[in-house]
Amino acid sequence: MAYIVLKGEKCMSNEIENIQVEELHKEIDLIQGCINRMANNSFLLKGWLVSIIAVVVILSLDEMNKFVITLMVIMITISFWYLDSYFLRMEKLYRKMYEWVLENRKQGNRDFQYDLNPHRFDTQVERESNIMYSKTMRWFYGIIILLIVMISVYYSWDNSLGKYQIQSEKKSSPE
Repeated sequence: MAYIVLKGEKCMSNEIENIQVEELHKEIDLIQGCINRMANNSFLLKGWLVSIIAVVVILSLDEMNKFVITLMVIMITISFWYLDSYFLRMEKLYRKMYEWVLENRKQGNRDFQYDLNPHRFDTQVERESNIMYSKTMRWFYGIIILLIVMISVYYSWDNSLGKYQIQSEKKSSPE
């Protein structure tokens, strides 16, 4: 077995390889934890959005201006859509970092070891605005916005019919 002198001590090369493998595992575990956190944030955002919209729609069925409520809910949806795109982009950045670490650690490169700042890969991952309009994001948030508009139109139309029926009943009733 070959011996390597490390800080004045003799070590076997297998011990050093084991340390490097442990360091690599720890580093990719840290990166994987960040990826999981970003995916979880994205999932939680979708749940919060649906809950907030349901509460706003139920609470606004009474005497509130439907147009204002519709605009408010659409703005909330667009805000959550952007946040979801941000977390998805961060997840993609961490995936790039994961790939880079696996590729470069094999070659003995220890640059950026345990550095969890993914922004050095900003140029390799599309911007939030591009991610916002990806196929899956458009479908998910587009359907929500479409439902909001349809519900708003339905209640506006229903209220206008109700007012018309009340007015016609008053005119037709003999006094």
